Amino acid sequence: MNHFSQEIIAIVPAAGIGSRMQAQCPKQYLPLAGSCILSVTLNVLLSHPAISRVVVALHPQDEYFAKLPEAQHPKLTQVIGGGERVDSVIAALASLHEVDAWALVHDAARPCLTHQDIDKLIASQRQFPQGAILAAPVRDTMKRASGNGCIDTTVPREALWHALTPQFFPALQLKQILQQAVAAGVNVTDEASAMEWAGIMPGLVSGRADNIKVTHPDDLPLAQLYLSHHQHIKQALE
Repeated sequence: MNHFSQEIIAIVPAAGIGSRMQAQCPKQYLPLAGSCILSVTLNVLLSHPAISRVVVALHPQDEYFAKLPEAQHPKLTQVIGGGERVDSVIAALASLHEVDAWALVHDAARPCLTHQDIDKLIASQRQFPQGAILAAPVRDTMKRASGNGCIDTTVPREALWHALTPQFFPALQLKQILQQAVAAGVNVTDEASAMEWAGIMPGLVSGRADNIKVTHPDDLPLAQLYLSHHQHIKQALE
């Protein structure tokens, strides 16, 4: 059980159009596990007892979200997102009124997140009071390419990690740093990259490798497989 005194608010940037999925609708609305990717993602966050509220940032012309059952959930708040992921996260953070809240920022297209990994990340605040992210150690041999498409060199993988989400930081500080980074023209690839730019080194919390991001069409059946496995384990423990 987590003994975390501050309020925890999950933020889900979901204003993208997912062009790489070659789909007729934004990728977060593609079918998965009897509903859609975004529904599955939101349910993981809404059902976690330590998360008091979920803020989802949507495209201004979004015509799908209102049809989801989660849209009426009492713990859920909607805001209008921006052109880039960082703009959506800033918009969600700007809507918060809780001074001491912590933000748990999670990708809309990572539906395989588990409550156990959320618990680990929240508990890490004792070790990493500056904030932390879920991450997975790199397992494969890593190659750096040359300009002609050949291998330039092999990169030692011992200190390399795949950055995952959620990423967990004090909400007010995160908002200020993201705004400053955008104003300075920094390429903000995730929340941690902005914190690093500001001289704050987030902690790394080892997360499950099946916390995949659905980016390409062949990721969907893999996500379905992982979700089915999670459900079988849950049923076996009940």
